[in-house]
Amino acid sequence: MKQIAALIFSATVLFTISACGKSDTEKKAEQVSKPPVAVETRAAATSSVSDGIEVTGSLEPKFSVDVKTQIPGLVRQVMVSEWVHVKKGQLLVRIDVAETEAQVKRAEAGIVSAKANLVQVQVAANRAERELARMLKLKESGLATQQALDDARSETEAAKARVGVAAAQIHVSEEELRQGMARQARGVVVAPIDGTIALRDVNVGDLASDAAAAKPIFRIVDNRLLNLTVTVSSTDSGRVKVGQPLEFTVDSQPGRTFTGKVMYINPELSSADRSLKVIAEVPNVPENLKGGLFAKGRIVTGFRPQVLQVPRSAVGGFDMQAKKGSLFIVENGTVHTREIVSGVVNGDMVEIASGLKPGEQYVVRGGFNLKDGDKVAVAAQHTAK
Repeated sequence: MKQIAALIFSATVLFTISACGKSDTEKKAEQVSKPPVAVETRAAATSSVSDGIEVTGSLEPKFSVDVKTQIPGLVRQVMVSEWVHVKKGQLLVRIDVAETEAQVKRAEAGIVSAKANLVQVQVAANRAERELARMLKLKESGLATQQALDDARSETEAAKARVGVAAAQIHVSEEELRQGMARQARGVVVAPIDGTIALRDVNVGDLASDAAAAKPIFRIVDNRLLNLTVTVSSTDSGRVKVGQPLEFTVDSQPGRTFTGKVMYINPELSSADRSLKVIAEVPNVPENLKGGLFAKGRIVTGFRPQVLQVPRSAVGGFDMQAKKGSLFIVENGTVHTREIVSGVVNGDMVEIASGLKPGEQYVVRGGFNLKDGDKVAVAAQHTAK
C-alpha cells in the first residue's frame, strides 16, 4: 500500500509540473502572437485656460409687468391679442366710463358758471367801492351820516368777500374737472412698457374692477434683457465679483454658448444651504432666449497661461474628489500606465498638475482594452487643442 501511495503522489507532482509549464508557454506565446492595438494619440501641449465656477440657474425677463384695470366698469374694447408685440403707451383696453364723462361735462359747465359769477361779483365790488368813495366825500361835507358811511364800508368788504368766494368756486370746479378727466383717462388701459403680451385674461363685456381687487388682465414681458439667477457655494463665494462674465448653455439651443455679466451679488448667504445668490444680466437681441429656460454654465473668474490639459475621456479611473487618475503614455510603440494628479476640470478638459510633460504622446482613443506594456499601432495622431 505504501508503494502504491508513493506512485500516486509522484504522478500528481509530475502532472502539476507539466501543467504549470504548459501555462507559462501559452502565456509567452500569446504575448508574442498578440497584434499591436490600434490607438489614436495626442501630443501633450499647454494652452491658456479660464478658471470658473460651475453654476446652474433659470432665466427670467428683467422687465415684466402685470397690467390691471384701475376703475370698475364694463370692458368696451380689447385692442390686442396674446403673444403680440406692443409699444409703451399703446392702447390695450377701453372701459365704459359714460358716468365719468357726464361728470366731466358737469365740471366744465360748473367752471363756466363760476367764471360768470365771478364777473358779476367783481362788478358789484367795484360799485361798492365807488359808493364808499362818494360817502366819504359826503361825510366830509356834512351831507352824510356816520351810519351811511359805515354801511358803505360794510358793503365794500362784503363785495370783496364775494369775489374771493367766486374765485374759490372756480378752483373747486377746475379740481373736479381734473379729477373727472383723470378718472376718465383710467378707463383707457395702455401698455406701461415695450414688450410682448404673454397673458391676456380679458374680453369684451367683462366687468372690470379697481386696482386693489382686480386680477391682471395682461402680462407684458420684455425679453430683450434677461436676468440669470444662479447660486454659488460658500466655498466659491469669495471668488465672485461684479462684472465677471457668465458663459452658459440651454437645452433649447444646442451647440450655442451665451454670455452674460454678473451685476448683482446678494450681501448675505442663504441660511438654508449656505449658498450665495448671484444675478447676471444677459442681452437677448434678437430674442432667441425665453424666460423660464434652465441654464447651465460657469462664472469666469480669471485666466491662466501655460496650462496642460487632456480630454476627460483619456483619463482612466478618474476620481474627481481625490484628483487622481491614469493615462496611457506611448513610447516606442509600447504603452505604459502613468498615474497623474489632476487640477481644475473645465467641462470636458482636465488639467494635469503632475504626471505628464509637454510633448509626450498619450492615448485619446482605443485604450479600453489596453494593458501596461502592450504594443500599439498609432492609427491617428491629433493635434493638441
